[in-house]
Amino acid sequence: MPRLNRRHMLATASTAATSLLVPWNTSRAQTETVKSPNARWRIGAIGMRYQGTVITREATAFGDVTAICDVDSHVRDQARASFGSTATLFEDYRDLIARNDIDVVMIGSPDHWHVKMAADALRAGKDVYVEKPVSLTIDEGKFLRKVAAETGQVIQVGTWQRSDSRFRLAAEMIQAGRLGKLTKVTVALGKNRTGGPFEPMPQPKNLNWDRWLGQAAFVPYTSERCHYTFRFWYEYAGGEMTDTGAHHVDIAQWAIGRQHTGPVEVIAKSKLPHVENGYNVPIDFQVTFRYADGLEMDVLDTGRNGILFEGEAGRMFVNRGSITGTPVDELKDKPLSRGDFQLYDADNLDRPELAGKIDAIKNHMGNFYDCTLSRKTPISDVESQHRSATTCHLGNIAFRLQRNLKWDPDREVFIGDDEANKLLQRPQRSGYEVV
Repeated sequence: MPRLNRRHMLATASTAATSLLVPWNTSRAQTETVKSPNARWRIGAIGMRYQGTVITREATAFGDVTAICDVDSHVRDQARASFGSTATLFEDYRDLIARNDIDVVMIGSPDHWHVKMAADALRAGKDVYVEKPVSLTIDEGKFLRKVAAETGQVIQVGTWQRSDSRFRLAAEMIQAGRLGKLTKVTVALGKNRTGGPFEPMPQPKNLNWDRWLGQAAFVPYTSERCHYTFRFWYEYAGGEMTDTGAHHVDIAQWAIGRQHTGPVEVIAKSKLPHVENGYNVPIDFQVTFRYADGLEMDVLDTGRNGILFEGEAGRMFVNRGSITGTPVDELKDKPLSRGDFQLYDADNLDRPELAGKIDAIKNHMGNFYDCTLSRKTPISDVESQHRSATTCHLGNIAFRLQRNLKWDPDREVFIGDDEANKLLQRPQRSGYEVV
């Protein structure tokens, strides 16, 4: 099968999956059935434990899995059984992205691999869907932004809450001024895990532990470092601050119009666990991000998970299960009108009755598919997601330094703080550098 050609695809695809109910300004590319096999993606999937399987499953509405990569052979075998026995298996992702029969790459690897894999795939001429957070460090995010601009490939970040009708409605009402002048934003994430010390153990024969570690320093294998719980090790992720925070902080900054900038002050408080070979991300944390106009956003590890917006005209709360507040109650009599609210293709704004009834991950993947046809910018573009991840990283840096910080969002450096600026990046193990 020849490589997908944009002009050919636009001419022949009546495109994807009538089962996708998409309430927001949806093009025909997302609402009709694919007629031609040439319009279907040939998918390469990297990192098939947990979320990698989820996003690949949603991608199969638009294409077929051609190749699968994971450093755990058991995971590779299970993935091929799930997505088709004809998929070629790889341990090294570089072999996958080198293939000419791959159009798009799904990346569900641990956080410390996101930028390296995404940048290499973009340079190999692939469009990329990469899980959140988009980066491990602020400098990594800047690097990926540069590569995306140089290659012109499409990259969608897996912050699917942007495609959820509840969060979209909340952001649109903020932009429409339904809360009046904003006075406060509060984001509740949840607690980080604690535990350790954990005993090193023999490396499983099915796992290439050296490759799993990648840029991180080599340490003996410990099961708690791997698979799902990698999130609670600073070496590979950033705890809830970058895990749930990549979702909620992103929505908050999107709603308040800071998706292309960021805070100027970081006021933080936390405890750092000091357990040898144990989880080491901050606990009992809270951080206030202050923006240039004085608006403050508190991010906490306690409280009801979600985002609370407060303004002079009322309050509104939104999470994955609900959207509540006086402005929501008033929508029946005062529906939003169409217009430019500085959001992505704002349309159909008078349909709050659809809130909570849309499969947001499918919607998000549908947006990515549409953009691979049109070459438009996806809803979770690399710039906005770099800025959201940056805010989360700022909090973690302040936690680690145990002090408040001043940030220049234009130059993307800390002001007058050399020690903090050194944490814009991390040491990278030879052979696995992000370049």
